[in-house]
Amino acid sequence: MSLMTIGISACQPTDSNKTDTASADWSCQSHSTPFAYSACHIQSALLTDKRYSLALFWQQSDSRQPLLTFDTLLTTLPSSQSLKFAMNAGMYNENYAPIGYTIIEGKEIRALNLREGGGNFHLLPNGVLWWDKSGKVQITESNALAEQLKNGTAQPLYATQSGPMLVINDAIHPQFDPDSTSAKIRNGIGICSDGSLQFINSEAPVTFYQFAELFKNDLKCPNALFLDGGIASALYAPTIDKHDKKEMGVMIGLVETVQ
Repeated sequence: MSLMTIGISACQPTDSNKTDTASADWSCQSHSTPFAYSACHIQSALLTDKRYSLALFWQQSDSRQPLLTFDTLLTTLPSSQSLKFAMNAGMYNENYAPIGYTIIEGKEIRALNLREGGGNFHLLPNGVLWWDKSGKVQITESNALAEQLKNGTAQPLYATQSGPMLVINDAIHPQFDPDSTSAKIRNGIGICSDGSLQFINSEAPVTFYQFAELFKNDLKCPNALFLDGGIASALYAPTIDKHDKKEMGVMIGLVETVQ
């Protein structure tokens, strides 16, 4: 299987039960089929504009303490910025520090993790969601990104590594079992064929195969990355009344800046 990077693209689900109408460029929606889930999407053009940007958040600027919650994150934003939606951005250890490659504002927090091991993170291939100063968002398989970092073709401004990949070049992860009964709440991100980035949080327990099928078949995302599951899955989307109070490590969010 050849592995490649797909730039940001956009897809909007069509079976929403509840949606915000605040923006024609981004929205959050609630869905009931093929299972209950919440979805927030952004148009690619937004992320090259100064008004909207994606960002990763982890520690408070005046200390080394992790933010932990969306509520704390909201208190740290300057008055010129508002958080449109956010979710947890990957797996973390007992100190809420990321276990995978993490870049925040160009600073490396955690080196690229290419080790083998147990658990979902090491269900290879895993991958990295990242974007550079231009705002172009990509999902890249971890070993492929290692080569790009080595030759200088990838220069992330932000990056978060997690795993497993859910969809790889329009194929479901080869180790996922269609007959699996291991169902959990899960969240992930997909880059879709019609130009958007989809942030998905399941509201019902699903298997990896079912979750990957949603990205591949329903949302038409050639590449998608699992972020985390169970008690770690969290979503902030006030336009659809989602505001989880869970503690987590790194968070990813869409920020609007008023000039």
